Amino acid sequence: MKLLKPLLAGLAFGVSCAVPVIAQDDSPSAVWVADQGDGTYINPIIHADYSDPDLCRVGDDFYMTASSFNVAPGLPILHSKDLVNWELIGHALDRQPPFDHFSKPQHGNGVWAPAIRYHKGEYYIYWGDPDFGIYMVKTKDPAGEWEDPVLVEAGKGLIDPCPLWDEDGNAYLSHAFAGSRAGIKSILVVKPLSADGTKTTGAGKIVFDGHEDHPTVEGTKFYKRNGYYYLFAPAGGVSTGWQLILRSKHPYGPYEEHISLTQGETDINGPHQGGWVSLESGEDWFVHFQDKEAYGRIVHMQPMIWENDWPTMGEDTNGDGTGQPVMRHKKPDVGKTYPVTTVDDSDEFDGDDIGVQWQWHANPKATWAFANPSKGMLRIYTDQLPEDAENLWAASNLLLQKFPAEEFTTTTELTFHPNEKLQNEKVGFIVMGMSYAYLALESESDGVYLKYVECDDAEHGKPEKETVIKKLSDNKVQLRVTVKEGAVCQFAYSEDGEQFTSIEDTFTAVPGKWIGAKVGLFAAREDKINDSGYADVDWFRFSK
Repeated sequence: MKLLKPLLAGLAFGVSCAVPVIAQDDSPSAVWVADQGDGTYINPIIHADYSDPDLCRVGDDFYMTASSFNVAPGLPILHSKDLVNWELIGHALDRQPPFDHFSKPQHGNGVWAPAIRYHKGEYYIYWGDPDFGIYMVKTKDPAGEWEDPVLVEAGKGLIDPCPLWDEDGNAYLSHAFAGSRAGIKSILVVKPLSADGTKTTGAGKIVFDGHEDHPTVEGTKFYKRNGYYYLFAPAGGVSTGWQLILRSKHPYGPYEEHISLTQGETDINGPHQGGWVSLESGEDWFVHFQDKEAYGRIVHMQPMIWENDWPTMGEDTNGDGTGQPVMRHKKPDVGKTYPVTTVDDSDEFDGDDIGVQWQWHANPKATWAFANPSKGMLRIYTDQLPEDAENLWAASNLLLQKFPAEEFTTTTELTFHPNEKLQNEKVGFIVMGMSYAYLALESESDGVYLKYVECDDAEHGKPEKETVIKKLSDNKVQLRVTVKEGAVCQFAYSEDGEQFTSIEDTFTAVPGKWIGAKVGLFAAREDKINDSGYADVDWFRFSK
C-alpha cells in the first residue's frame, strides 16, 4: 500500500498558529473512495463522521465544515474542487472556548451544527454551543489562520445558527433550540444580526413551530433565491428524520413548507441536515448526513432540482416533489476533471506534526505528544488520569481519528519506554465509544505485560474488565484491529511484525456521545511523578 504523508497540523497540540498545507502523497485512501473513475460517484462521499455538514462555494473551490462536539482541534475544514473528492486541510478551532471548561472531556457538548458562509471577502463559521451560546469565527483564508472566536449571543440551548446577509444591507441569524438546555425545542427563530456579523441585535421572532407535523425541527440553513427566503431544516430526529424546506417572501415569515428528501424505499435512514450549493453550470447539489450508529454521521450528496421555486433532492420516484437518496450518480459538472483525493487516514509520523485527521478528546496540553521527524515517529507521554476516573471516559489525552469505512484494518507499531520508578503506566491502541476496548502495554514490577481490556457502558462509570495476554520480552510490538460489517472489532498483536495472534473475544464498537466510534492511541498512568514514561509510535496504517 502506498502510504499517505501527514499534513502539518499546527493546531494539534494546542498552539495557536496557522494551518500550513504542505505537499503530500495524493494516493487515495485504501479503504474508501467515492469517485469511481468513470464519471460517477457513490454515496457516501465521505464514509466518516463529519456530522451536520455545511458547505459553500467560492469560485472553483468548495469548503465544508461539520460538528466536532468536544474534541480538539475542532471545526474541521475540508476542501474540494468537484464536491466528490475531499481533503481535510485543517481546523478553525485549535482549542475550544471556554478553554478551562473544555480542558477535560465534555462528551457531546461543544460545537454543534455549524454553518459556513462567504461574505465580502471573508469566510464565516457560526455554531451553537448548547451551554454557552452562539459563536462565530472568520478568516480570509480557510486554509490559514482563523481569528479568535466571538460570542455572538450568550444563552442556554441556542443551537444550529446560520447567518444571511441580504441585498438591502440587513443581516439575519436563524437558529433552533436544544430542549435539554432551553426547555423548549421544535421551533425555529430568525433574529436581526449586526452587519459585521458579531452580535444579534434583537430578540427576533419564532418563524416556525414543528410540534404537530415536524418534531425536533432544527439544523437551520438560511438562503435567499428568486425573492424567497428559505430555511432548510431537518426534522424527525437524527436517525429517522427528513429534510424540511420552508419559504417566505419575508425573513420573518409566514413560511410555507415542503418535504424535499426522505428515506423512501432506500436503506439510507434519516437523510437530512446539510447544505446546498449552486454551480456555475447551473446544477444544484445537497450534502447531508446519514446516521450509521458506530460509524457516526457519514456524508452523502444528492442532485437537486428546482420546480416552482421548491427544491427536490435525490430521485423523485413518486412525482410529488419529495426525493429519496441516490446511491450512485453522475459527478457534478464543474467544467473539469480533478484527481481522486480522500480524507487522510494513515500517518507515517514523518512530518513536523501529526496529520490533521487526529483529534484529542479535550483541549490539549503541550506535554501530551512530540512529533520527531528526524526519527519518523510520534512520541506520546503518559498523563495522569483524574483521581476520580472510573475508566478512560474521563481521560483527555486520547489521540483518535474517525472510522474511515465500514470495513477496514488498522495497524500500528510502537515501542514502550515506561518510567522505571513507576508501575502501572500503560500505552494503548483503542476503539473508543460509550463502550470501548483496547490492547495495552502496561508496566509492572517485573516487566511489561500485554493486556486486553473491555469496558461496557463507560459513560456511566462501569469498570474495565482486563485479561492478561502475556509478559513481553521486547517492548516493541505491532497492534492491530480489524473492523468488519456491523463494527465488529477483532484485536490482534505481533511481536515480530509478521505473525499476528488474534484476541479470542470480539468487540462490537458503539458510538460516543453524538459522535461515531473512533480508533487511536493513549498513554496513561494513575500516579503523579516528576517524569513520565512514553511510547514511540512509528506509524499508524489503514488497509482493507
